[in-house]
Amino acid sequence: MIDSPAGLHEKLTRIRLDIAYDGTAFSGWSRQPTLRTVQGELEAALAVILGRYGTPPTLSVAGRTDAGVHALGQVAHLDLTDEQLTGLDDSHRGKGNTKPDRSPEARAARLARRLNGIAGTAGDIHVRAASVAPVGFDARFSAVWRRYEYRIADRASEKNPLLRASTLWYPSELDVAAMDAAAQSLLGLHDFAAYCKPRAGATTIRTLQGFGWARDDRGVLVAKLQADAFCHSMVRALVGASVGEGTLEAGRARELLDAAQRTNEFKTVPARGLVLVEVGYPDDAGLAARAEQTRARRDEE
Repeated sequence: MIDSPAGLHEKLTRIRLDIAYDGTAFSGWSRQPTLRTVQGELEAALAVILGRYGTPPTLSVAGRTDAGVHALGQVAHLDLTDEQLTGLDDSHRGKGNTKPDRSPEARAARLARRLNGIAGTAGDIHVRAASVAPVGFDARFSAVWRRYEYRIADRASEKNPLLRASTLWYPSELDVAAMDAAAQSLLGLHDFAAYCKPRAGATTIRTLQGFGWARDDRGVLVAKLQADAFCHSMVRALVGASVGEGTLEAGRARELLDAAQRTNEFKTVPARGLVLVEVGYPDDAGLAARAEQTRARRDEE
């Protein structure tokens, strides 16, 4: 239970949502007027489910994905009042006089089913799970890492039309060893200004914990990237720097990193090959401290 932001009297229950989506038809995660977004679809569903129990809740998310980016392991949270939580019992469809399970976990599970029944009808959003969040949990600020993958089918790969929405098709054969060497040269704590789109007041200092390339069993090139956080377009820029006839050698990729300035020596790759795979969190005892630490760092930017 947490205190409501509006006052000190009402207690809220925080619910964690684990979400997957095909980003093809979405203008990104973040709510935007007149555009279809993942947050917009889910919050519209929440308004239908909980609108009669006061102001519908809004979502806080671990990573605000761009237009066309997919997710298998997105995480978000929302806070429910007691009235909203008990209102989820109205969706119970028991047989005969069966009473609904009124535990918070059962109510969270009902919320997931109802969200999927409304926002999930098009088949491109699926709430994989809903659960009562541990004390101190914040989907964004408690996270310690985000992991992405990017898929490329080059001339040496088997091309699967069924995966075309989540795989970049490339006309030439790529040198996976050179790409991997360039990727490895960028690991660590750095100013990634050369690989980010600038945003006013936002830092470009990140810790790139993992970045490597390998071919899967069908020959498709898969990049795996992990960082404490990624700045705007950072993943697609890092991938772009290691792709194409103009592939940056490891030394040059690092020189651009050290220069900390945006360059036209590489292109940012399209969004469709990018998937948010997983978000990592500390154990329950460390959630609140991690959130406080992250907020303090953001406030300093």
